[in-house]
Amino acid sequence: MKQYLIKEEPGQPQEQAFSIPYKDVLNPAQYEAVTTLQGPLLVVAGAGSGKTRTLTYRVARLVEEGVPPGSVLLLTFTRKASQEMLRRAAVVLDERCEKVAGGTFHSFANLTLRRHAKEVGFGSGFNILDRADSEDVISLLRARLNLNLKGRRFPQKRTIANIYSKAVNKGVAIEEVVLEDHAHFVKDAPDLLRLHRAYETYKKEHCMMDYDDLLLFMKALLEGNQAVRETLSHTYRYIMVDEYQDTNKIQADIVRLLAATHNNVMVVGDDSQSIYAFRGANFGNIMDFPEIFPGTKTIKLEENYRSTQAILDVTNVIIDRAQRKYTKVLFTRKRNGAPPALVMAEDEHMQSQFVAQKILELRDEGIPLGEIAVLFRSGYHAFDLEIELNGRNIPFIKVGGFKFMETAHIKDLLAHMRILANPQDSVSWHRALLLLENVGPKAADEIFHGVARSGKGVGGLAAIKPKPRYAHAFEKFKDAFEGLQADRLSVADIGARLVQYYQAILERKFDNHPKRAKDLEHLLTIMERYKGLEKFLSDMALEPPNASIDDVLATDYDDEQLVLSTIHSAKGLEWHTVFIIWTLEGRFPAAYIVRSDEDMEEELRLMYVAASRAKENLFFSYPVEIYDRGTGMVLSSPSRFIEGISEDILEPWSLTRDYEDEPLQW
Repeated sequence: MKQYLIKEEPGQPQEQAFSIPYKDVLNPAQYEAVTTLQGPLLVVAGAGSGKTRTLTYRVARLVEEGVPPGSVLLLTFTRKASQEMLRRAAVVLDERCEKVAGGTFHSFANLTLRRHAKEVGFGSGFNILDRADSEDVISLLRARLNLNLKGRRFPQKRTIANIYSKAVNKGVAIEEVVLEDHAHFVKDAPDLLRLHRAYETYKKEHCMMDYDDLLLFMKALLEGNQAVRETLSHTYRYIMVDEYQDTNKIQADIVRLLAATHNNVMVVGDDSQSIYAFRGANFGNIMDFPEIFPGTKTIKLEENYRSTQAILDVTNVIIDRAQRKYTKVLFTRKRNGAPPALVMAEDEHMQSQFVAQKILELRDEGIPLGEIAVLFRSGYHAFDLEIELNGRNIPFIKVGGFKFMETAHIKDLLAHMRILANPQDSVSWHRALLLLENVGPKAADEIFHGVARSGKGVGGLAAIKPKPRYAHAFEKFKDAFEGLQADRLSVADIGARLVQYYQAILERKFDNHPKRAKDLEHLLTIMERYKGLEKFLSDMALEPPNASIDDVLATDYDDEQLVLSTIHSAKGLEWHTVFIIWTLEGRFPAAYIVRSDEDMEEELRLMYVAASRAKENLFFSYPVEIYDRGTGMVLSSPSRFIEGISEDILEPWSLTRDYEDEPLQW
């Protein structure tokens, strides 16, 4: 009898035929994700669960299965991320992995559009406008349309570019973005629309695309040209997308269109870490993936390799409070570890003292400063802590926003206060005077010398005869200082008067003045604990405003730096010890940020991201009896996201102090 040999089906060789022992180097969930190659696949990767490792080994597996590297497309959010994954895959397998098509959505769109530019009405030699170029074009067109007329308050070019970009990435009307994020510019919406039409026309006429256009025209190409869509879909038979929870609607549509002929799409992400809605990220993309791709297989990576189980117990409780989620329970083999602490402080200053003192104790125990991070919801939450750290000579770097003394509006206000304390401070005089409309360096110099000759400090302003062009602004400036005497008024009273005067300048100078006004409110709160203006200004000057990060490093710390960071900037990072400060209801979540249930859900995920950065130690802290100037309420309760968690899981700490100069006890 003649025998006929049935060969092994392509793409399905026996496990022992592979050079990599996948089962030995991956946990069961990772192994399942790596070896599931056909059809749509959603990998919900919990924090610290080896997402990058899974993607790396899946690239290697596809290549070992005999899939041509050029048929695999790996889309990431940074070029560095894709290069690193392909490099690692080449290390675990061979150099074939580096031939996989990898890159960002924008770089992939650029390469594709170069080949098919005519189909979207462009020549292949189109130029790409980076953000600075886009802003310059907007500025040019704003002038042509007479929207920058003197005396008219119109958004600055950076703000306009941000509005247009957010509208594209969120798929909403420009008017909606203005209403939600820049309500003080609502009256300018018609002109912003007119300027946008001019901007679009200019780019078309000059064969230019900005970053957002790359995605828009890529989607248009795939939707409008079946031949191109099918060719690309046949070329890239296996599509992988990293950080899928951070994709916007356009990017999700591009993925769907690229998979038109096969549906071999693997997306990896964590719904619990979707925190970039303000950039246009669409939480619905990862939640709706199984509906967009029927037959989706969902795999959850729940084994955590970062944190102790004690920390995971808290993060699991936090995220379980989310209304819409993929339920997962993170676990680890790191069973030992101190329980996370919920630290209540009597005020903000005590909170800062606790954090600083505990950091020094940890360093004495051998934990490097670089392995410790203090995280916060908003940049101004760290202001008081920065003062305390400077006072204790603890070097730090702040990520996500300027350091306290580097913000222009804070420096502006302090310049006015320094004038009161030292009328001979020419630098502060010039900074304050140059804020006046129609006052230039020469006029500022004349005013300063006139005041200096009077010998009356700010009282000498009365003897100045201002030029007509700036007389009105000068009178307001003079009136702001009238009756302000540092020996009679409290620091907070002086600050309040000057903030009231500065408000009009703030609104004229900064498009995001509502946010900066919050910083000034917080500065007034800090002022309330000072009895004298000189002591307050001395503390503010511990770190010179023009100092770079390198300038403030203390040599005895061997160049170590504590990390202060907004939570958004901390995503993807990890530290031995994490402090999350201002976990106070009314500050986190902040009432002025939350507009809807979706916003509240994102705030909860933000708390989860912060807590899941910690490997060994985790501290939540909040001050009590905080007066909120915006609402007139006294804030005293811990954030709703952590309130009510069992004391067995989240250990309550109270701070005591016998004497003012003695260390805190807990």
